Amino acid sequence: MSLSAVLLAADPSPTPSESPTVTVPSLQDAQESAGNAASWVEQNWSTWLAIGLRVLLILLIAVVLRKFVLRAITKLIDRMNRTTESVEGTTLSGLLVNAERRRQRSQAIGSVLRSVASFAILGTAALMALSAFEINLAPLLASAGVAGVAIGFGARNLVTDFLSGVFMILEDQYGVGDQIDAGVATGEVIEVGLRVTKLRGANGEIWYVRNGEVKRIGNLSQGWATAGVDVTVKTSENLDRLKATLTEVAERMSKEEPWNELLWSPIEVLGLDSVLLDSMVVRVAAKTMPGKSLSVERELRWRIKRAFDAADIDIVGGSTAPAEEEITDPSQSIAAPSVYANTASPQAEAAAPLTPTPPAPRAR
Repeated sequence: MSLSAVLLAADPSPTPSESPTVTVPSLQDAQESAGNAASWVEQNWSTWLAIGLRVLLILLIAVVLRKFVLRAITKLIDRMNRTTESVEGTTLSGLLVNAERRRQRSQAIGSVLRSVASFAILGTAALMALSAFEINLAPLLASAGVAGVAIGFGARNLVTDFLSGVFMILEDQYGVGDQIDAGVATGEVIEVGLRVTKLRGANGEIWYVRNGEVKRIGNLSQGWATAGVDVTVKTSENLDRLKATLTEVAERMSKEEPWNELLWSPIEVLGLDSVLLDSMVVRVAAKTMPGKSLSVERELRWRIKRAFDAADIDIVGGSTAPAEEEITDPSQSIAAPSVYANTASPQAEAAAPLTPTPPAPRAR
């Protein structure tokens, strides 16, 4: 007998006419399944209830703590604004405090603190809730760390701008209304953000400066400014009369409005800044309100010029009064006729080149 016949006899295949038999579960099997499920629920319901209550407690504590922290931050920002308003009521309010600057600074600080607090509280609550379900957090934290490093490396410029903006605001390096020199641009600050600072230039243009690109900042609106004027006169001028004239101009300007408010120190004649062969430079300077040095310098030059005109003091580079032009003879610019212009003159014949004489022919 062949191998195929043996296999067919051992495992006969059903004919197409035969239909497969469907086993229907009995009532006893259903009762056993329901009993097993009920027993599993009865054994584990206490565990699931404890996990649910733990997660609910974690979320409730996180929400209450977040609300408490945000309210504390809001009260802190309101206190900063109230301090600003109290200073604004003093006589030096316009000099020491800029309301818009303080408001934007407090809003930016409050936004950063709220974001950090919410992220820390809700992130910690989410991790604690996952740990309550006995989920292994090590792979999740490792993946989050790798993803954070990748995102930070790819968006390093954005992270740099954000961190630089946060430190600029916290340290109060500049604010709205300040005149600053940021290296890449110079102008008045009109908006301070966590990523970009807006400046308005001298010609009205608006500069958008990334905070991460700013390497050094020169704030021209903090403290005080210096107004300096250099007066260049001739060395023949009388120094005592020159100093008396400048002192009179300085005293008169210091008593008049609005310059008496813009000047934070008396205008001083510092003396000779340099002495040359035909000129000397006298330096005049004073401390002014921040951002008002150019206005004081222009007004001081104007008054010095008028005082020098009245005192008949000459300024190098041109006299205070136009000098009368001397009338010159037009014939003086015409050169005298030359004797060499006449070819028949002895001088012209003496200067003429010598012409070689041809050699005499040889006799044959």
